[in-house]
Amino acid sequence: MDINKKGVAQKFVRNLLGGALVLTVGLSLGDASACTRIFYESGDGDYITGRSMDWNDTKAAMDFWLFPKGMERNGGVGEGSITWTSKYGSVVISIYEAATSDGLNEAGLVGNLLYLAEADYGNPKKRGKPTISVGAWLQYILDNYATVDEVVKAMEADPFTVVGANLPDGSPASAHIAISDPSGDSAIFEYINGKLQVHHGKQYKVMTNSPVYDQQLAINTYWSQIGGDNFLPGTISAADRFVRASFALKSSPKFKDRRDAIASVFSQVRAISVPLGMSSPGKPNIASTLWRSVIDQKKMRYYFDSVINPSVVWLDFSNLDFKSGAKVLSLKMDTPSDIGGEISSQLKPATPFKFLAPKS
Repeated sequence: MDINKKGVAQKFVRNLLGGALVLTVGLSLGDASACTRIFYESGDGDYITGRSMDWNDTKAAMDFWLFPKGMERNGGVGEGSITWTSKYGSVVISIYEAATSDGLNEAGLVGNLLYLAEADYGNPKKRGKPTISVGAWLQYILDNYATVDEVVKAMEADPFTVVGANLPDGSPASAHIAISDPSGDSAIFEYINGKLQVHHGKQYKVMTNSPVYDQQLAINTYWSQIGGDNFLPGTISAADRFVRASFALKSSPKFKDRRDAIASVFSQVRAISVPLGMSSPGKPNIASTLWRSVIDQKKMRYYFDSVINPSVVWLDFSNLDFKSGAKVLSLKMDTPSDIGGEISSQLKPATPFKFLAPKS
């Protein structure tokens, strides 16, 4: 199912008619969505995933959640929803208390949900499969699988139909997903024209938003030939961010010191973040960065950096209880706060949020 073939990239680039048009493509296709994800290898061969969350609603609710294993789940869209019991506990970040947007499970599997305007999940009635809310899609993966390879094999069976809906701010919940594991494996999942597209392999270290992923790779191929030391596209569009993030990740040293490695990922994600207050009406992708997460998949630490708060906070999995029957815990992260450091003691019992569903 891997569609990253040299011929695809070469054909796409030939059709761009030169560098000026490449820049135009990067600028125009940026109105699909924001957020950037990178996958970094340290000097010790360990992996760290970093991402930014850019959104046009600066008041959007963003919360940390701890979900234990053994939870009875369903796809959240009524009759015909897929059901499952979670095999792994996880810590996730929700958006609007309606969707899992980011997360790490006990096995070290990381998932990042990013906006994709071109997403088309297909017609649920025509597909005739169990359904799942786009807000539950990432949670299903974190609940059920330990490795990227397990997820890819499971998704190849096409087990369900993802159902989209509008978020509380009116924006469509169009998304694609990046996953990574402690072995360095990575995969990107997109539904295009009702069919799942999978890019699976350690080489898929960067994801932003529009255009669709194979076109992002083709654009990046062009800029790789120019060389980032000479010139890089500088707008806040998704295509331009993909190019800059790819160059920075390739150029960054592989630090052995843990603090340096974490700092490198933070600095790279901050470098392609969008300043607070910048946005484009009707274009969720061209929006301010609200927060950044950095996940250490060996030390099992989940770092969170809010642009409205002065200090980085984190959750250390060694301080958390994921046993079956343990309490669901939560902590609001979208309000001004001066707390910093490890915050597991700040989590409070909470009722799990309901996944986003279309209005009947």
